[in-house]
Amino acid sequence: MDNTTWVANHTGRSDFDLMGLFSHSKHPALLCVVIFVVFLMALSGNTILILLIHFDAHLHNPMYFFITQLSLMDVMYISVTVPKMLMDQVMGVKEISAPECGMQMFLYLTLGGSEFFLLAAMAYDRYVAICHPLRYPILMNHRVCLLLVSSSWLLGSVDGFMLTPITMTFPFCRSREIHHFFCEVPAVMKLSCSDTSLYETLMYLCCVFMLLIPVTVISSSYSFILFTIHRMNSAEGRKKAFATCSSHIMVVILFYGAAVYTYMLPTSYHTPERDMILSVFYTILTPVLNPLIYSLRNKDVTRALKKMLNAVSVLQESIK
Repeated sequence: MDNTTWVANHTGRSDFDLMGLFSHSKHPALLCVVIFVVFLMALSGNTILILLIHFDAHLHNPMYFFITQLSLMDVMYISVTVPKMLMDQVMGVKEISAPECGMQMFLYLTLGGSEFFLLAAMAYDRYVAICHPLRYPILMNHRVCLLLVSSSWLLGSVDGFMLTPITMTFPFCRSREIHHFFCEVPAVMKLSCSDTSLYETLMYLCCVFMLLIPVTVISSSYSFILFTIHRMNSAEGRKKAFATCSSHIMVVILFYGAAVYTYMLPTSYHTPERDMILSVFYTILTPVLNPLIYSLRNKDVTRALKKMLNAVSVLQESIK
């Protein structure tokens, strides 16, 4: 790229245009309402789950401590992208400044990476609970749980701190149209004027690292869990152990499957429309599904929810 083009790219407008989902929809107003409802469901579902776990003493154990962190990550994750997308549609604007784009990119990379490692910590927790139940209170004491959660957040932030500055310092062409509804790294990289092959290789290796360690922990944990469940004499014990683990496996498949497609498959497999649809799945739908998966399939959570609803109804009756 010659100096004239470089100067034109860097002295012109510094913001981007998010083309978003609504430009591809025949009914953008309806789609906006649907996404808003889903957003409210995600916020309310995860918030209720966090409050249930906080106020019910029966849920004060490591498994629910990790679920609380997962719900917190989901609330933050969906809040990084959806509110701006909805506000832009209502206000009729598409622009996002470079600092805003960088911040959005950093937050979703950090939260996504943190969730990868948190899911691995949750798998390890289930392994200890099922395979070493007598030593569970010692192996998964409060200090260990805090260490695992803190490590998840720290390792996730490494992803954000490493990829965001590199992506945002590339020179971009005159076209500032990001064919996405938020500043996702692959979508932003398509605007670069320079050769990004080396960076794409680095990003691929980074994603392999971010996925390989958690997947190894999860696979090993559930291999031992399945072996232990198979050896259980109690049918009720097998049923309870399998129900607890199947919820977590569903969440892992949903989240990791989307990440593998987005960051590890070659660019020839990607199209803007396909990328956006998949991004909707793991940035908008997954935060809605997680509290449903962990509540509807969990007797302790449903019991706590019924207890809370009964307390609310009694309070309303006393007020009347």
